[in-house]
Amino acid sequence: MQSFRTELENPVVEKDIIDLEKKIRDFREGKIHEEKFRSLRLARGVYGQRQPGVQMVRIKLPFGKVTFKQLLRIADVSDEYGSGNLHLTTRQDIQIHYVSLDRTPQLWQELERDDVTIREACGNTVRNVTSSPDSGINPNELFDVSPYAHAFFTYFLRNPICQEMGRKIKFSFSSDEKDTAYSYIHDLGFIPKINEKGERGFKVMLGGGLGAQPFLASFVHDFLPEDQIIPYAESVLRVFDRYGERTNRNKARLKYLVQKLGLEELLRLIDEERIANKSKSYPIDRDAVPLPEPPALLEYPHLEVIDTLDYQHWRATNVVEQKQKGFYGVYVKVPVGDIKTDRARKLVEGISPYVADEIRITQNQGLLLKFVREGALPSLYLALKALDFATPGFDSIGDVTTCPGTDTCNLGISNSMSLSVALEEVIYEEFPELIYDKEIKIKISGCMNSCGQHGLAHIGFHGSSVKANGKVVPAVQVMLGGGTVGDGIGRVAERVIKAPSKRATSVLRTILNDYAGNGAASESFHHYYDRQGKDYFYQLLKPLADLTNLKDEEYVDWGHEEIFNTAIGVGECAGVVIDLVATLLLEAGEKLDWARASYAAGAWSDAIYHTYAVFVNSAKAMLLDKGVSSSTQIGVIREFDTNYVETGEIKLKGTFNELVLQINKNEPSEEFAAAYLNEVENFYKQLTAKREEKI
Repeated sequence: MQSFRTELENPVVEKDIIDLEKKIRDFREGKIHEEKFRSLRLARGVYGQRQPGVQMVRIKLPFGKVTFKQLLRIADVSDEYGSGNLHLTTRQDIQIHYVSLDRTPQLWQELERDDVTIREACGNTVRNVTSSPDSGINPNELFDVSPYAHAFFTYFLRNPICQEMGRKIKFSFSSDEKDTAYSYIHDLGFIPKINEKGERGFKVMLGGGLGAQPFLASFVHDFLPEDQIIPYAESVLRVFDRYGERTNRNKARLKYLVQKLGLEELLRLIDEERIANKSKSYPIDRDAVPLPEPPALLEYPHLEVIDTLDYQHWRATNVVEQKQKGFYGVYVKVPVGDIKTDRARKLVEGISPYVADEIRITQNQGLLLKFVREGALPSLYLALKALDFATPGFDSIGDVTTCPGTDTCNLGISNSMSLSVALEEVIYEEFPELIYDKEIKIKISGCMNSCGQHGLAHIGFHGSSVKANGKVVPAVQVMLGGGTVGDGIGRVAERVIKAPSKRATSVLRTILNDYAGNGAASESFHHYYDRQGKDYFYQLLKPLADLTNLKDEEYVDWGHEEIFNTAIGVGECAGVVIDLVATLLLEAGEKLDWARASYAAGAWSDAIYHTYAVFVNSAKAMLLDKGVSSSTQIGVIREFDTNYVETGEIKLKGTFNELVLQINKNEPSEEFAAAYLNEVENFYKQLTAKREEKI
């Protein structure tokens, strides 16, 4: 594998890409342990697939915003390096599949030509910052949250405090109290507010998450001023980095730290950390994300299509008025979130005369087009219809959200994408009137980890399996009663029953028919579910869970022809931390170089955090040399005192705890950065000398 030079003007990005290429070479030559390399590539958006030898590359698109030029660039990259398909995700990203690991640096370089990154799209980092897709055009919004989401993206990208956390962190910004960005299932969720003085701020939710064990976020601020949201998030990340679990990845999310410490103690630690923040106040540039220019006004012909039922259904379900008078937003339903690259190019060509040059990817894997003039709607409809993108019922019960499942994911148990298509067919063919029902949401995940957000669905399914007649049968866990209530309040769906996957369509029919027959007039699905109770639905669906009458085809999963088997790989969502003494000391030395470089550049806060990481990494290495491990950074600090300082093996002026935790007792000044760096230089020399003595 030959090294290459980039042709990018941004030296920071260029360094990232060259570093990735070097790490791949070192891995191929056996210089980097496989597990360590995995964590390195994940933080660069490169994720292992179910299929051996190829990668999924996740493209990080802050709050789902993509221009025509960027979408065309992504399509070109997918053709050159991937499978010619674009997969839209529930975090408003785009994924490319079947990419050779060795070609990922070139792929990244090509994306960056149009300011598109893959940095920190995966791994133990701050993942893509999401927002309501209609931010900026929503008639009910107090203000546009896009600049705030953008500020989070730029502030935390490459930020030392969140490069090697115990697990990922997710932020969201909703446009209004409808909470369409799901604040209640995020590590930090923000809902815009304006106080009695007319000042902007946010209601803040903390510690939510889905996964196999969902937690609803806790309300922590009713009004946090806009200049305080980034300092607050920085304090949260610092505490999570220090106290969060690092050994058991199943317990390593922020929600479990809330559970372990208690909300009151966690909030105390967050407040204590504020002195160390790089920014005590961070004014948001409200003009950082300007609204796109509306398309030129054209002479729009009168088209007879407006008299058709199909157009009227589309107009009623996929088109919304913007707060900008005379303009409309148009939603595009994208089945299973997949767009082939040739269709993506035709889409841009077809819509560009009628819409602004900004597309938003939605949380339910669709698209939002903006600034469409009313007279242009029929022409836009025909352009979309020609590409099969004019299906009505966007965000209705007939618009099913799904993860890739066994198509590409290592953790997938069942084929969620084919099941999604089958469920949508049930709605459109048997319950067509429900395309107007935007209350009930159906969501599917291929496993329990909730990438398809089944945990917040009114009707959810996740992949599973059951045994019958000595064979394994593909199954779905049926989840009911979840969803958004509003203003930070949400509901987690309850596990009701397991049924063979091929009966999921019958499960859906049974629930909808019962709702139609036994739901009161105008009764919401949530009220209907609560009134009837979980056991009612268990009994209702129990006949469909009966395994004594299985048919041959029910041993085969959706979209497959072969008999089902649960071939589950190793998940990579959280990255992997390697615990080898030599590697950890080497990493500590690398971080020491980063600390020196940051100090030389006048980045005192970054230098201080890199210095802190040197202390922790090198101490962890020496503890492992004694067979002592700890699952948190604070645990490493305490164990080092017990095993090295108190025994006299390492000489310090005080305790290691006092030495290291100066970080949250001091302002990030030049003076403190210099003193702290000097102390870690001496500490690192002492540890490496001791290690060399043993060798």
